[in-house]
Amino acid sequence: MELLEQIEDYWTDRAEGYSQVNQEELAGDNRTNWRRELESHFPEDRTNEIYKILDIGTGPGFFSIILAEAGYSVMAVDYTEAMLEEAKKNAGALAKKITYRQMDAQHLDFADETFDAVVSRNLTWNLEDPAQAYKEWMRVLKKGGVLLNYDANWYHHLFDAEKRAEYEKDREMVTESGLEDHYTCTDIDTMEEIARQVPLSRIGRPQWDQNVLEKLGAEHITVDAEVWKQVWSEVEKVNYHSTPMFGIEAVK
Repeated sequence: MELLEQIEDYWTDRAEGYSQVNQEELAGDNRTNWRRELESHFPEDRTNEIYKILDIGTGPGFFSIILAEAGYSVMAVDYTEAMLEEAKKNAGALAKKITYRQMDAQHLDFADETFDAVVSRNLTWNLEDPAQAYKEWMRVLKKGGVLLNYDANWYHHLFDAEKRAEYEKDREMVTESGLEDHYTCTDIDTMEEIARQVPLSRIGRPQWDQNVLEKLGAEHITVDAEVWKQVWSEVEKVNYHSTPMFGIEAVK
């Protein structure tokens, strides 16, 4: 089976469970925290209704929902059909304000300079060719547009002994805290098999991302290594303590 098929099959199986995670986010502080974070990078003189945003790897639709709720023009894409179905259900009445497309994040079917902003979360690490994905994301951005990518060094512990020890400590802390383990409650064997095949699990980030975006001609690149403190719930902070999320802003 080709790697892309393996990834699609995994996320198809995860769609319902991952959707429940998004529902919990929408019901809690994540909703407000993430909207505040995203909007802090948009121009102050924008008009929400005509500000076009591409949500890549929307999954069960968290970003697209909070952005449509704020009045933006949102296009949500995902490679997995089951995820898009969950996204539509989670959006409820807002679904009619969001355009959904099944699409490969590495090969977008949009014209050059279509969007004012491109946003993504926890996707890049899971791609076969993340450099190609970045190239596409920058291509569809308008001049002066902003790319916001939120990710982490997911599964780097498979290739680094020190990180492995930190990861195991996280699992102990989750158990001691009486919380649900966000790793072991999934099909961890399949996910680790995929993680061993995709390139970014082995690479130190976000320096890699900065280098790629510089080569693509981004005018302005900033990294927020502590964005996780602002957007993660307390449950996430315990589960992923050794793998903090970073945020990357790149202006075209």
